Amino acid sequence: MREVSTELVTRTVRDLCLEANYRLPPDVERALAEARTRETSPAGRDILDVICENARIARDEEVPLCQDTGFTVVWAAVGREVHFDGDFKAAVDEGVRQGYREGYLRKSIVEDPFRRKNTGDNTPAAIHFMLVEGDRVDLLIEPKGGGCENMSRIAMLKPADGVEGAREFILRTIDEAGPNPCPPTIVGVGVGGTFELAALLAKHATVRPVGEYHPDPFYAELERNCLEEINQLGIGPQGLGGRTTALWLAIETHPCHIASLPVAVNVQCHSARWKRAVI
Repeated sequence: MREVSTELVTRTVRDLCLEANYRLPPDVERALAEARTRETSPAGRDILDVICENARIARDEEVPLCQDTGFTVVWAAVGREVHFDGDFKAAVDEGVRQGYREGYLRKSIVEDPFRRKNTGDNTPAAIHFMLVEGDRVDLLIEPKGGGCENMSRIAMLKPADGVEGAREFILRTIDEAGPNPCPPTIVGVGVGGTFELAALLAKHATVRPVGEYHPDPFYAELERNCLEEINQLGIGPQGLGGRTTALWLAIETHPCHIASLPVAVNVQCHSARWKRAVI
């Protein structure tokens, strides 16, 4: 059994909150630059130039990539040989609190969905805890903006709807979202499981690195086809037209009930931020 200090968890989460909000992952920066070379719309190219320049300024000057510094989503894969010396959730929230205060990051969380009083420190985080083998703690921080999150959807399809029904739902979701999620987007798709598990799969798919296709060739081909069809919608960068509506689409799956076919789409904006550390 390995004892892990909750102080270390707090420091790590603090640093990840800052890093994630200041620096795009290299795969996303690369995808934006490559999209700029393929884009045929003059307005689209100009917008992609601005997005790439914004990413450079944020990285060099350590300022937020976007004014919406997001709901702090935490993916925590914790080894079963780990023992924390205190409250893990409290340690994570304290790291978020420190990071958002010290980085002057916008606090966007309200403590009650209807009464709307701001918590003042961007807590609590949304923590997804997974127990895994080993004695390490793998933390991935994903600041998730409200505009793109609001464009996410879930459908409980019939099994007879099949691949075609899922594909139509994915395309319809992105088409109806239009410019609202600040395209070009990252599209995460969850297929299978239950109502809530499909949504979780879709959210987790948004942090799969750009260019890393599903290991099953069937789903890898579906990813390619859906991405191509999305980019034929003509929405383009910031919704002003062009061929770059999405940079990437990833699908995650899970076994499901014989009577169900849940499909969820989680949309991530072009500021597709995440940062990871292992302690």
